Amino acid sequence: MNVTTSPSLAASSAREDIAWGDAFCSEGANCFRFGLDDAGRAYIGSTLSPGEYVSDSVEALRALISAVKSGAADHLL
Repeated sequence: MNVTTSPSLAASSAREDIAWGDAFCSEGANCFRFGLDDAGRAYIGSTLSPGEYVSDSVEALRALISAVKSGAADHLL
């Protein structure tokens, strides 16, 4: 899994080839968004930090989301 951080949006804008979907927001406006690029890589990013995101294959991020849904990250709550 790759984590990318842009130093600032003014100096280095977020990747423009990512097609971001609508943001998913939970309590307290904690919003995340999912995206895909032309090469088929998947992305998860926060709306608070548009230049920061996690990327990997669609299959890897699907496995991550499935694991979170099944409770693998419940100890973080």
